[in-house]
Amino acid sequence: MKSVAIVETGQCVTHSRVVSLFPNFLSFTLPKKYTQNKKMAGVETVFKSRGACASSSHTLNMCFVVVVLLGIPSVMSQSLSFTENDIKVLQEEVYQIKLLQTGAYNTSLKVAATIQHPDIVQLDPQTLDIPAGGGDTSYDISAHGISPGHSEIYFTVTPDGYVQKDALFLRITVMISKALNYVSYIVGWVYFAAWSVSFYPQIYTNYSRKSVVGLNFDFLALNIMGFTMYSLFNCGLYFSKAIQINYFNRFPRGLNPVQLNDVFFSTHAAFATIITITQCCIYEREGQRVSTVARSILATMFLVVIITGILSVAHVIEWLDFLYYCSYIKLFITFIKYLPQAIMNYRRKSTVGWSIGNIILDFTGGFLSIFQMVVNAYNYNDWVSFFGDFTKFGLGLFSLAFDIFFMLQHYVFYRDARYIRLPGASSAEDQTPNEETGQPSEEPYQGAPA
Repeated sequence: MKSVAIVETGQCVTHSRVVSLFPNFLSFTLPKKYTQNKKMAGVETVFKSRGACASSSHTLNMCFVVVVLLGIPSVMSQSLSFTENDIKVLQEEVYQIKLLQTGAYNTSLKVAATIQHPDIVQLDPQTLDIPAGGGDTSYDISAHGISPGHSEIYFTVTPDGYVQKDALFLRITVMISKALNYVSYIVGWVYFAAWSVSFYPQIYTNYSRKSVVGLNFDFLALNIMGFTMYSLFNCGLYFSKAIQINYFNRFPRGLNPVQLNDVFFSTHAAFATIITITQCCIYEREGQRVSTVARSILATMFLVVIITGILSVAHVIEWLDFLYYCSYIKLFITFIKYLPQAIMNYRRKSTVGWSIGNIILDFTGGFLSIFQMVVNAYNYNDWVSFFGDFTKFGLGLFSLAFDIFFMLQHYVFYRDARYIRLPGASSAEDQTPNEETGQPSEEPYQGAPA
C-alpha cells in the first residue's frame, strides 16, 4: 500500500522528514526546524506554529485528521472468510461453499486456490476476482468430491497485504457413505459411555465387600497421576484462550484436539479414581501400600511436572509445551499401569477383589474405539492414518491385550481359586463353601502374595 505524504512549502521550511503513522499505512513529511512533538487523539503529530507557519500548521492539522479518518476504514474494516472451514462431502457430490466479503477494498483482489490433492476434490472456480469498491457480499464456490480422502486447500490473495496469511483455507473430507459416518458417530459415544462407566463396578465391589484386598494400590496411584495429567491437558487446551492462541499460532490450520467430551471423561475419571482411593483408606486393605518402585516412578513424574511448570512460569517454554509434557506422562502411565495388577493376580492365584466388570467395560470401549478407526479408515480411504497413528492404535491394542489377559486370569487360570471370608467382608461372594460340609472353608486365605 502506498504511503500518503503531506509536504509543506514556504519560507519556514529548511528540510523535511517522514513521521510514520500506523506502520506500513501512512507517513507525513513535515518541517524539522520548526517542529515540536505533541500527542493528539492517540496519534503523534509534529508541528509548531510560528509566524507565517501558523496557518500552514493548522492546515496540516486538519489534513492529518482527514487522512486518518479516511485511511483507517480502508485498511482495518475489510475481511474475507469462509462460512465453514471443515467440510465433509460425499463422493461424486457437489457442495456449495460461501466466501464472505466484509467491507470494501480500494483495489481489486485475485483469490487463487491451491489444492493439496486434486484427485480427491476439485473447486469451481479455482480463481476468483474481487472488484474494488464493492460492499458486503458473498461468492459461491463449488466443491466436487472426486474420491474418498482428506485434502487441504490453501488460498493466496494478490496483491499482498490485504488478507492475513493463512486466514483462508479449507479442510475437505470426501467420504464414501453418510451411513458409515453416522455409525462412526454413534460408536464414538458408545465407547465414551463404556469407558466412563467402567470405573463404577470396582467402586461397587469395594463397597459390597467392605474391603479393597485384591485391588492393587500401585494401579490406583498410577491411575490418579495419569488422569490428573490428562485433565490438565484437556482443560488447558479447552478453557484457556491464551493456550488456544498459542496452539493456533503454531498450527494455523489445525483444529483444537480437545472437545467437551474429552474434558468430561478425564475429569470424571480422576474423580472416580479419587473415590476408589478413599475406599482404600476406610475399608479393609490387609496392610497393602504403594510399592517403592511405583513411588519412585511417581516422584520422577512429579519432578518433571514441577520443572516444566517452573520453566513455563519463567517463559522459557510455552504453557502449551507444559501441557504436552503432561500428555506424555499420561501416555507412559497407560503403558505400565496394568502391570502391577496382573502381577498381583498371578502371585495370589486369584482375581478376587479385582472387578471383572471394570475389565469388560474397558475392553468394550477399547474394541469400539479401534472399530471406529477401521470404519473411518474405510469411509475416508485413510489407511495411512490408521496404521500411522501408532500412539492411538498401539495404545488401543495394548489395553485390549491386557483386558484379554485379565479375563483369562478371571475365567480360566484362577476360576477355582479357594478363599475364605475376609475381615469386614459382607458379601457371600467372598467365601467358598467346603465341598464336604457346605460350610466356609477354613483354608488359609490366598489373597496375600506368596
